[in-house]
Amino acid sequence: MKPAVGFSMGSKQKGQMIVQNLTRAHDELFRRADDERFESLSSLSAHLRAKKEHSKDRWHPPTGIATSPLDGGLLLDAGGDGAFLMNDWSFGQLCKLAGVGKETVNRLSPETASQVFAETLPRGNKPLQLFTDGENLRSIHGTSYTRLYDADLVAMLQEFAVDFQPPQKGFNGATGLYSGEQDLFCFLIDPAGWTEIGGEAFAPGFFIWNSEVGRRSLGIQTFWFQAVCQNHIVWDAVDVFEFTRKHTANVHESLRDIRRIVEGLVEKRDERRDGFANVIQKVMETKLGDDAEEVMKVLAKNGITRSAAKKALEIAERQGRFTIFALVDALTRIARETSNAGDHTDADEKASQLLSLAAVAA
Repeated sequence: MKPAVGFSMGSKQKGQMIVQNLTRAHDELFRRADDERFESLSSLSAHLRAKKEHSKDRWHPPTGIATSPLDGGLLLDAGGDGAFLMNDWSFGQLCKLAGVGKETVNRLSPETASQVFAETLPRGNKPLQLFTDGENLRSIHGTSYTRLYDADLVAMLQEFAVDFQPPQKGFNGATGLYSGEQDLFCFLIDPAGWTEIGGEAFAPGFFIWNSEVGRRSLGIQTFWFQAVCQNHIVWDAVDVFEFTRKHTANVHESLRDIRRIVEGLVEKRDERRDGFANVIQKVMETKLGDDAEEVMKVLAKNGITRSAAKKALEIAERQGRFTIFALVDALTRIARETSNAGDHTDADEKASQLLSLAAVAA
């Protein structure tokens, strides 16, 4: 991707389009550790499948769990299922469940902290989901939480987004594909999907995210962009669309919704690419006139100066054709020879306007 210049965020007007600079992947680039980065979708998928196979849901009533001190920390005892080490996320969830401040508990001795949980954990009958990976407790949830595995989401991408791949690596070597203990994030683009929108070149891409442990919602954001820099800022994005869902009972239906969104992006890419190819074909076939005098009138009508039109006609005539393509190519060459930057830009814009004549002719 070509690097972009400038650092303004937000939305702006560009011709008839509203464009945005998207920073979601940029934020991920700076917060991910080396062991959370993956080189390819296939390596990420293999990692997630293994994690899914090793993870397990265990259901226990609140009265069936307790904490106990061990080596300066705390274990969560789950009856016959054994005792589990807590990470920062699951420990925070336990504190929230007990209604005690995480920072406060962290200042207590393990023995005192264990006593605090013994007195504050709820004692109702509704079971709790304990999500474990080996000896580690990944998360704690109530009955309303429904898990969608990261492996299933990435498997869908491998099936339905086959032409999409990570962008150029970030300046720190990050790829845009991340999986940590709390969540998943993928940044994918189609580097061969360039097409014309509003007279400018755009390619399709999307961000997709999920969490197996309740850290964030399930979601996707699709867009058409002009550039991605090494900070993984997406520049001048149009057609930006976002879909998110919480991890409730219908979250697996949302996976089908996301699949349809990806399929829709692929279909639009193909339509736009085919449409652009048809326009180019028409440009190469459509004549602006049968002779130089007729073509001169058309060029003048479209704002081309007489001197530029005359030079363009001479170049096109040497090629033996007065097609839109030949004349746009000739005008573009003439524009490059113009020393004044403003005149150069104006000439380029007028030349590109001629392309619209092919669409009318179609």
